Amino acid sequence: MRAVFVAIIVAFAVSLFGTPLAIRAFTRLKAGQPIRSDGPQMHQTKKGTPTMGGVVFIVSTVIAYVAGHIALITLPKAQIGQVRPTITGLVLLGLFVFCGAVGFIDDFLKVRKRNSEGLKERGKLLGQLIVGVVFGVIAIWPIDAFKSTNQQTVASTKLSFIRDIDWLELGRIGAIIVFVLVILAASNGVNLTDGLDGLATGASFMVLSAYAFIGFWQYRHWCADPAYKSGYCYVVRDPLEIAMIGAAAAAACVGFLWWNAYPARIFMGDTGALGLGGLVGGLAVSTRTTLLLPILGALFVIVTMSVIIQRISYKTTGKRVFRMSPLQHHFELVGWSEVNIVIRFWIIAGIGVAVALGIFYADFLSAVS
Repeated sequence: MRAVFVAIIVAFAVSLFGTPLAIRAFTRLKAGQPIRSDGPQMHQTKKGTPTMGGVVFIVSTVIAYVAGHIALITLPKAQIGQVRPTITGLVLLGLFVFCGAVGFIDDFLKVRKRNSEGLKERGKLLGQLIVGVVFGVIAIWPIDAFKSTNQQTVASTKLSFIRDIDWLELGRIGAIIVFVLVILAASNGVNLTDGLDGLATGASFMVLSAYAFIGFWQYRHWCADPAYKSGYCYVVRDPLEIAMIGAAAAAACVGFLWWNAYPARIFMGDTGALGLGGLVGGLAVSTRTTLLLPILGALFVIVTMSVIIQRISYKTTGKRVFRMSPLQHHFELVGWSEVNIVIRFWIIAGIGVAVALGIFYADFLSAVS
C-alpha cells in the first residue's frame, strides 16, 4: 500500500508543478494548438493555446512508478515478487509512452504546419497498430526472461469479463488480435472524447482510478499470495504493479487538470489522449476485465459511436444525425455551454465507472457467499 501512496503523491506533485513549466516551454516554442476552421466558432478563441501537454502526465507517471518501486525496496518484507519492476510495468508504461509518441508526432506536425491536419488517419492507425502488436506479443507470449511469480502472462489467451471466461479460448494469435483491437478502440475513444477543456482528463481520471482499485483488490485477493487462504482469488499477473500505475496515472491527470480545466491554459493534445487510451486498454487486458471496459469507459464508447453513426449516415444517405461529431461538439452547436457539457459528460463517465465497479464487486460477493 505504501508504494501506491508514494506513486500517487509523486505523480500528482510532478504533474501539478511541472505543467506550468511545460506551458512556458511550449509557449516559447510556439507549440500552439491549431483550431479547425469548420469547428464551433467559439473554439477560435483557443487558438494558440499550448498543446502536447500529455507529455507532462506521461513523464509524471513514469517518475512515480520509479518512486513507488524505491518505496517497495525499503519495506522490511518483500512483497511477493513485486519489488523489482515487472514485465507488466513494461507493457503498461510502454503502451502509455509509445501510444503517446504516436500522438506526439501528430501534434508536432499540426504545430509545424500551423493547421489541424497532422498525421494522416492511416498513419496514426498504423502507428497504433505497430505499438499494439509489439506489446501484445510481449504481453501474451510466455518469455522465459520474464517469468512471473505465478507463471502468468500479462494478458490472457482467454477472453475475459470479470475474470477469464474459461470456454472462450482464443489462442495466442487470437489473443494478440483482441489485444490490438482493445488498444485501438481505447486510444481512439479517449482521443475522440478530447476537445473540450478538461473533458478527457477528468473522464480518464475516473477510469484510471477504477483500474487502480481493481488492481489493488486483486492484489489483496491474489492466487499467488501464499498468505491468502480464501478459496476465491484472482489469477492475474502483478496486480500491485497494475494498481500502482493506474493510481499514479490518475493522480497525474488530477495535477494536469488543475491547468487543463476551463479555461484551459494547456491542452493534452493527441500525445495525452492516445497515451491515456493505450494505458486504459492495457489495464483492461492485464486485469482480465476486457469486456468490462465498454461499461467502465461508457463515455468513450458513446462518443465513439456518435462518430461512427455520423459517418455511416452521411456516406449512405448524405444526411447528418448530429450537427457535428464527436457528440460534445453537437451539444455546443445546440447551445450548451462548454462547462455544462463537460460536467454532464463527467456524470455519464462516473455512472459507467460506478456500474462497472458494482458488477466487479457483486461478482466477488456472490462467490464468497
